[in-house]
Formats: sequence, C-alpha cells, structure tokens
Amino acid sequence: MTALICGSIAYDNIMSFDESFKSHILPEQIHILNVAFLVPKMRRDFGGCALNIAYNLKLLGEDPLPMGTAGKDFGSYETWLKERGIRQDYIRVLEETFTAQAFIITDIDDNQITAFHPGAMSYSQRNKVSDAQEVTLGIISPDGRDGMIQHAEEFALAEIPFVFDPGQGLPMFDGLELRRFAEKANWVIVNHYEWELLKERTGWDVNDFKDNLQALIVTQGGEGSTIYTPENDYQIPIVIPSAVCDPTGCGDAYRAGLLYGLLHGYDWMTTGCIASLMGAIKIESHGTQNHHFELEEFEQRFEASFGHALKGVEK
Repeated sequence: MTALICGSIAYDNIMSFDESFKSHILPEQIHILNVAFLVPKMRRDFGGCALNIAYNLKLLGEDPLPMGTAGKDFGSYETWLKERGIRQDYIRVLEETFTAQAFIITDIDDNQITAFHPGAMSYSQRNKVSDAQEVTLGIISPDGRDGMIQHAEEFALAEIPFVFDPGQGLPMFDGLELRRFAEKANWVIVNHYEWELLKERTGWDVNDFKDNLQALIVTQGGEGSTIYTPENDYQIPIVIPSAVCDPTGCGDAYRAGLLYGLLHGYDWMTTGCIASLMGAIKIESHGTQNHHFELEEFEQRFEASFGHALKGVEK
C-alpha cells in the first residue's frame, strides 16, 4: 500500500525581528512605505506540504511517494531527503526556476510579514498521477492551481481514492471548482477557517459534503478536530504536548496521521487519534521536519494518551 502525495515543495526562511513592526511603520506614511528590519535570528527549514506530509508518514514506517516540482536550488533538500530514505521518484527538478520559498518575519508581538515566491510550484501540472506505479491512495495538498485541478481529474480517472486538502490554496478556486473537487474526492480536510470559506464559496453545508464524501475532516487547533461521515460524527480530542514550540507544519503532520489510518483501515476514531497525536508531536519541535520518534515510542504514547493500544484495533 502506497500513498502518492501531490503538493508543494518549499524552503521556509524564518526570521525574528526583536522589536515591534508598529514602531517602524507610520500609519500616516503607509502610502510611501519604505522600511527595513534588522533580523539577527534566521533559520532555513525544509518545507512544503508534500514533503512535510511525506516526512511524517515516513516516521510512521510507511514508504510515501511525494510528487511535486522543485527548482535549480533543490540540491540541499535532495540530500536531506536521501539521508532520510524518502523517495524522490516523482519530484521533478526544473532548472529554469527556483524552488518555492516563503520568507517570514515575526516581531516580538508575534505579528508576521510573509512573502511567498511560488517558483517551480507553478509548474506542478507537468507531473502526472499516471506516472506513479502501485499507488493505492492519494492526497492533493496545496500546490500550483493547474496542477491541483489536473491531479484531481487524474486520480478520479484512475479510480484511486484521494484526499482533497486545499489548505492555503483554497482562495484560488471558485465555488463551482471546489464542488467539483469534492465530487471527485473521497475525503476532504480543512481547518476551521478554511471550512467557513469552503461553505461560503460552495454554498454547501455539512450535509451536502456528507452526501458526496466518505468523510469531511475539520481541524480546530487546540480544540481538537471533527470527522463528519454519512453514518456518524466523531469528536477527536487533542493530545497535550510536552511543549509548544512551533505550530508550523502541525496540519501536515495531522494529515500524515490521517493517511496512515486510511492505509491501514483503522476506524475513524482511531484514525483521528493517530492524526491528533502526530500534530502534538510536531508542535514540540521548531521547523516542520525536525521531530523524530521510533514507531514503538509512538505506540506507547498513543496508549498513554488514549487509554488503549494502537495495535489490534484495525478493521
């Protein structure tokens, strides 16, 4: 059983500004804004939804297949993936552009200024689902607009069940396009804000999504998550993390847990709990791919968190 993970590949450049933006931005001069921020702290993380999800799924003992487009500066990321045994069969490197990159400056008040360069992500449609072999499950996470539309059509044509995870890419699509995604997908996952936007754009309520899907998953941060199915709704509890270091990438870790549960045929409550624990483990580390665990450790923590063993509860 193999999951094909379609989505972005990116570098995250994280910078810390030791003052407040408001002290350097004059409201009455906003029309001629010209500011510079000294950022003494900076780190560069490996990111992008496809590879964040793949990294977490690899920790769970799976052999994921990420599919995405990277640029001419992909070399250090390629080495990172190779060292961790993450396959690159369907990562296309484009020498005429850069890998997608986010530049994020955070001030002492936790305000953020972000610039995002899509780079190679804009050419994700050059990859085709049919190129991948022995795929039993897929996910479409945020990526280039044309690629997301194309990959949904290709998954449906190949009769490969898939998760639609629009994430920050959701605003790129109108209501008709989003309804078409939902009609092709088997599962849809969004956070609470995206859920409100999804309802507004599609004109659908939760029952409309239940009519078209095997499950709708809505994550709510510190309030847990809800899995809506045609038969029942499941309230998934949070796992209290040992420390709250960095929420970036928690959603991708959750999605890896969801895929793991689907690959192994776990019931929805167990699948949601696996996903919840993955999110908690991620938040305990800075960056999106810097946390580690052995599968035995994960199983022990699962039992401690939910009161029953993970093994032996598959369908």
